[in-house]
Amino acid sequence: MGHGHAHHHDHDPVAGTDVPPALDLSIPDQELPPADVSRRGFLRSAGLLGAGAATTVLASGTPALAADHHHGPGGDHGRTGEFRWLAGDHHIHTQYSSDAMYRVIDQARHANAYGLDWMVVTDHGSATHAKIGVEKVNPDIVAARAQLKDLLIYQGLEWNIPAAEHATVFVHPGRDEVAVLKEFENAFDGSVKNAGDSTPANEALAIAGIKFLGEAVRQRRVEGALFLANHPARRGIDSPHEIRGWRDADPSVAIGMEGAPGHQAAGLPGGGRARGYYDNNPSANSFPGYPLESYRTWGGFDWMTSTVGGLWDSLLAEGKAWWISANSDSHVNYLDTSQRGPGSDFALNGRYNDPVYGPVITNAGDYWPGQYSRTHVGATSFGYRAVMDGLRAGRVWVDHGGLIKGLDVRARVAGDRRRNSGTPLGGVLRVRRGTTVEVTIDIDLADTPNWSQFVPVLARVDVIAGRVTGPVADKDAFTAPTTRVVKSFEVAKGTGRVSFTHSFGGADEPFYLRIRGTDGKRSQTGLMGAAVDPFGPALDVVGAADPWEDLWLYANPIWVLPL
Repeated sequence: MGHGHAHHHDHDPVAGTDVPPALDLSIPDQELPPADVSRRGFLRSAGLLGAGAATTVLASGTPALAADHHHGPGGDHGRTGEFRWLAGDHHIHTQYSSDAMYRVIDQARHANAYGLDWMVVTDHGSATHAKIGVEKVNPDIVAARAQLKDLLIYQGLEWNIPAAEHATVFVHPGRDEVAVLKEFENAFDGSVKNAGDSTPANEALAIAGIKFLGEAVRQRRVEGALFLANHPARRGIDSPHEIRGWRDADPSVAIGMEGAPGHQAAGLPGGGRARGYYDNNPSANSFPGYPLESYRTWGGFDWMTSTVGGLWDSLLAEGKAWWISANSDSHVNYLDTSQRGPGSDFALNGRYNDPVYGPVITNAGDYWPGQYSRTHVGATSFGYRAVMDGLRAGRVWVDHGGLIKGLDVRARVAGDRRRNSGTPLGGVLRVRRGTTVEVTIDIDLADTPNWSQFVPVLARVDVIAGRVTGPVADKDAFTAPTTRVVKSFEVAKGTGRVSFTHSFGGADEPFYLRIRGTDGKRSQTGLMGAAVDPFGPALDVVGAADPWEDLWLYANPIWVLPL
């Protein structure tokens, strides 16, 4: 597929401090031109103007970082161009993690063989890693970069977020990549700082850590830094207000969360564990408002993402750019024949000795990077900055088990079918009120066997949409009452390309849309009821959830803002 809409921004996407005049309440109405007065009046009447609006997609060029597209009389379609869709994984462990064992080159070679274009090494933050590992792993990463020219390999770490779960943090390669990561880990890692409990002070330390990363970019110590929360609902300790706080601390850094966790092999029948290792129960540090169902995966996806009208949708309904990904979280891989090298002393050396041949591993919960989970990023070129820019812009869709080959989703003014027109994933389509808006979905179906030796068959595509209602008063809100499945398409063919179009009619109020697809083998009514999601993913049963028999894809949202 690979074609998309290249965008330009009116403001610096890193600094992100400029606010359009209509949203800048320090400018009196009488000082605005008529067009901005009209826009302000509309947004005010819709309840979308006030505190917090300037950090959402309602404000073009703000830290929301969603691409802006104008259509209608006097609008600017911008320049068009192609995206190169690059598959990757931002959550991978090596022998420098206390619970893993592979060399960097082992993970990189497998990622490359399984079709990935980029990957992030994310060994666990810890006192040992901060003291030894973060520096020792770097030469291995540099060597792997030199050996595998067609694979982009970032150095990062899995951050123990103070007061919360884990997160991927990674930076653009460069002279100071190790120094920035080491300083960050020593100053802000929850394990290093003994800051795991859910207290206001620890929550503040997490915010400070994200701001540190943003400042490192602004000081040009590194060209870019990104944060994505990992397995966010697994233990129930990532509260809604913390997620909002991370994102608002610096939206150019804190961009999203794992929509689907790794450890997907853990739920295989007979294994006795839950898919994604989501087999926990509430603890003293868990957010009390989360339902018990949130501690399990649904079709392999985290409850925050899989629930239509749930937590992810509550953020999107605010207009907050918050993206999802899908990764392996590879530590020890199912059916591999490796074991840690003899004589290893992790505490002393910050690493295990190189793995050696061993018995077949049948009780592991992980797949190799790219073997099952993929995060597809629309990049303008093959390069480190291009992938980070694509992630930051939300040009991302994810799938399991190679469910499809390619995806192109556009929000369009009705009837516009030019090749590279329309607003792609992560973007904002701005139209005049009353303009008829539609979404077009083009899918290249899978045509080769996946890594379980069958060609996946896409059965259904769902269009999900909801109103943009603006910033919430309750930062712990995790529902979006207007969001629901508005259209489902049955896929009638098994090869080639399928295309679908859904019209939203005349756009009179801001809304967003997102796309979901499935092989149709497992489903149940969503947690919000049949009127919201009649055929959603099914709750994964501990010890009986074959991931290859339950494949889904999810795409990041597009907003539509009538003016």
